[in-house]
Amino acid sequence: MKKLLFLAVFFIGFSAIAQEDVTLNWLTDFDEAKKISKKTNKPILIYFTGSDWCPPCKMLKEDFFYTEKFKEKAKGFVLVMADFPRRIDIITNEQRVENNKLAKKYNTKNKFPNIVAVDYKGKEIDNIMSYNMMRDTSRHYRFLEKIMEKY
Repeated sequence: MKKLLFLAVFFIGFSAIAQEDVTLNWLTDFDEAKKISKKTNKPILIYFTGSDWCPPCKMLKEDFFYTEKFKEKAKGFVLVMADFPRRIDIITNEQRVENNKLAKKYNTKNKFPNIVAVDYKGKEIDNIMSYNMMRDTSRHYRFLEKIMEKY
């Protein structure tokens, strides 16, 4: 039993360390993201998530966003996170208002997770909703490639 407990703690700790190694610059200010997008000529990816309650969002973060492969692809994008947590201490009220404005325009179906690609003017290029329980990220990588081809 002790060995099993040790292994569980070891793998959980290892997983957390591996996730921390992949650091991304997620912005929360959409206006700032548009300025950076215009200056760098990179499309913006807006990630709509429910960080503390949405199981597919948590899986997508682990399987897609926390990978070295995504970290490399992310260099071609400006990243914006619009979080909709249920706990009130995760984001500020001001951020909640801003996220709601983004959702009203880009996440009208209120689906999570949802990734929306836009240009520096805020014009939507494309979007991809949901994540499957098979934990297959190939669809998400094809989405990124498609955006880069269009942009």
